[in-house]
Amino acid sequence: MEVAVYVLVTYDVSTKSPGGEGRLRKVARTCERYGQRVQNSVFECIVEPADYHEFLERLKALVDDTEDTVRLYNLGKRRSQAVEIVGRREEARLDDTLIV
Repeated sequence: MEVAVYVLVTYDVSTKSPGGEGRLRKVARTCERYGQRVQNSVFECIVEPADYHEFLERLKALVDDTEDTVRLYNLGKRRSQAVEIVGRREEARLDDTLIV
């Protein structure tokens, strides 16, 4: 049985071009389906291995390859060992049920 992995997603979607604001909202909404926003353009997600490819393909379909950037950092299975928080501490509750 494969175990879900912890993925940190960051993005920078240009809103200067036509359609940019729409792309930005769609990228954020897609990330919300898989995890929790922890900063403006940063999400912490727990993704089943079978769903990771679908998540990635959805994001690829949304971005403009010439203007936008999405980065997914696969931090493995142990979130507690992968994340160090300095300053205001707002823990993402990724192990709870996620209601979309």
